[in-house]
This record gives sequence, structure tokens and C-alpha cells, in this order.
Amino acid sequence: MNVPFQDLTRLHDSIRSELDETVRRVVASSAFIGGSEVTAFEEAFAMAHGVAGAAGCGSGTDALALAMRALGIGPGDEVIIPSMTFIATAEAVLHAGATPVLADVDPGTLLLDADDVDSLRTDRTRAVIPVHLYGNVVPFAAIDRWRRSGLVVIEDAAQAHLATDGERHVGSAGDAACFSFYPGKNLGAWGDGGAVISNDLALLSEVRRLRDHGRQSKYVHDVIGWCSRLDGLQAAILRTKLAHLQEWTDSRRSHAEHYRRRLGNAVVPWTDGAVHHLLVARVPDGPNARDVVQAHMSDRGIASGVHYPVPLSRQPSLRRWWRGCPAAESAADSIVSLPMDPLMSGEEVDAVCDAFEQPIG
Repeated sequence: MNVPFQDLTRLHDSIRSELDETVRRVVASSAFIGGSEVTAFEEAFAMAHGVAGAAGCGSGTDALALAMRALGIGPGDEVIIPSMTFIATAEAVLHAGATPVLADVDPGTLLLDADDVDSLRTDRTRAVIPVHLYGNVVPFAAIDRWRRSGLVVIEDAAQAHLATDGERHVGSAGDAACFSFYPGKNLGAWGDGGAVISNDLALLSEVRRLRDHGRQSKYVHDVIGWCSRLDGLQAAILRTKLAHLQEWTDSRRSHAEHYRRRLGNAVVPWTDGAVHHLLVARVPDGPNARDVVQAHMSDRGIASGVHYPVPLSRQPSLRRWWRGCPAAESAADSIVSLPMDPLMSGEEVDAVCDAFEQPIG
């Protein structure tokens, strides 16, 4: 049985008529930059997360950088980020002019280690960016504590659309939360896109000004901004898909439980409220063990990936800020991402598990 890592064609075919009508509507209106489609999506996306508002932008990376700029974070400020995350988290800090400080992760969940954050704080620490890695949520108790202590908290929710901790959605705990709509995300566009959500309407107003060349009227530019706008077609596609996101999320959760029943402690653990952008398992230690497992899976038509094989504490572009992050570095050598698609079948999950387990014994 061939099992792709993710099947976007199958997903889009399941709502093809809705998507076709969405494209027809946008083309007929010629509202390609800004306009009612963007506003309608921002309102729907904010409502889905129980927050006051949202501001679309060009990418998840820009969302993080714009949020920091809007919050006044810049040169001289330190921002603590986890070592186990995509490079975009660090890039955004640097784009904002601030200094990234790399923290280790919990060796079990691979989420930001709250104790390491506390140990790294200095009088220059301005903010922390907890990454809701793989769609699992950094405990809001830690976020609440950081905010009470005076830190700005920007949630990196690029993999965590609709994720919750208890009754609260991502975006309701920090000063802001930032999302990516890269096509492979749980809510993906047909290109790049991102958004900042928050209960702080003044912050969102500043993000909107910064994303559009620093202006609030057409030819008056109050500050130097960016060109980072979510376009009308992407917003319309996202709103169409948003109507199905809870159903797809429920399916991901069902598949994740199936994986956990089959693979037990091999899977990286999660808590209730996770949305399973990725399903990540650990390969037992051994020479080239992960390569052996992935090759065995590939020979049987099963796709896999690694998120992430190089933690930030080993990235050449961040060498200036390297520090030892043993949990992240150990995980990077042993984790493998297994297929996770909301429309995959139980038989496909079993085929993945069989192929993963066979070379391990």
C-alpha cells in the first residue's frame, strides 16, 4: 500500500465544487489585494479562536516579525525561543532587530522547557516565543506565568490551528499568536500566507499598518513598513477551508490515537487539545537506525520525514547564538515524522505502523 506523507489533491478534491466557486467569485470581483475577502477571513479566523481580531499577512515568518515590531521589540532586546523549531522562529526575531536566545526543550514532549527559559532570563530579556510544536500546546500555565512576570509572549502557532489548552484556544494566552498558512499546514492556502491574532486591537491595528508599507491612508506613510499582505484569493480559499477545519482536526485526532494504540511510547506524547499537524515518533538509538527505518518504509511505499533534523543550536546561520541544547540535539537524531492526513484511512495508518515497526523488531 502506497501512503503519501500528505495528500493535498485528495483533500482539495473532497471540496472541489466549493473551491471552484470561491475562485470564480474572487476572479469576478478582481479583489486581489485587500478587500472584503480578507476582512471576512480575518473575522472568521479570529472567531474560530475566540479572540478579538486577526490581521492577515504574507507568511507565518512575517506574522512573527510584524507582531514583534508592533509590540516594540527590536535592537537591544533578547527573545527566548526553543531550539527545536523551524528556522523561521529565529529568522523573525532577527528580522525584528532583536537577539535570539536558544532554549532547550522538554526531552519528552519536545516543547519549550520552562525551567530553561527561567535560567536564561537577563535584564535584556523582553519576550519569549513558545512554539506549539507539531500542533501540541505549550502549557498555558507557563505562558500565564511569563506574562505575569513582565515578559511579552508571542505564541508561534504555525502548526497549531484550533489547538487548545483546556477551554482556551491558542492565541488567547499570549499577547498575540502567529500562524502560517503554508499549503501543508492544517489550514493551508494555495501559496504562502500568515496571520496574527490577538485580543489587543491596538496591536492588530499596528500590524495592519506595518504590513502595508506603514500606512493608514493610501499615500501617507507614517512609518517604514513592509509589503506583507494576505491576498484576496488566498483569504477566500482559507475561509472556504476553515469551514471544514474542525472536521479535519477531529479526524487528525482520531488517527493520532490510532497511532498511539499501535506504537505506544514510541510516539512523542501530547495532551488533549493537540491538533496533530505532524505525528512524530522516535526510533531506538543505534547506528543509522533512523535511516534503516525510513529506507524500509520507503521500500514499502510509505512516505516519512524528519521535523527537524537540525535544531537551531546546530544551524550554521545561527552559529553566533549557539548554546548546548542536549534534549533538542538528541531528539533531532532520532525522530521521524509519519504520514498524517485528515482523509487517510485506518488501513493506511496500520500500513504505516507495520512498516515502522518491522525493522525495529
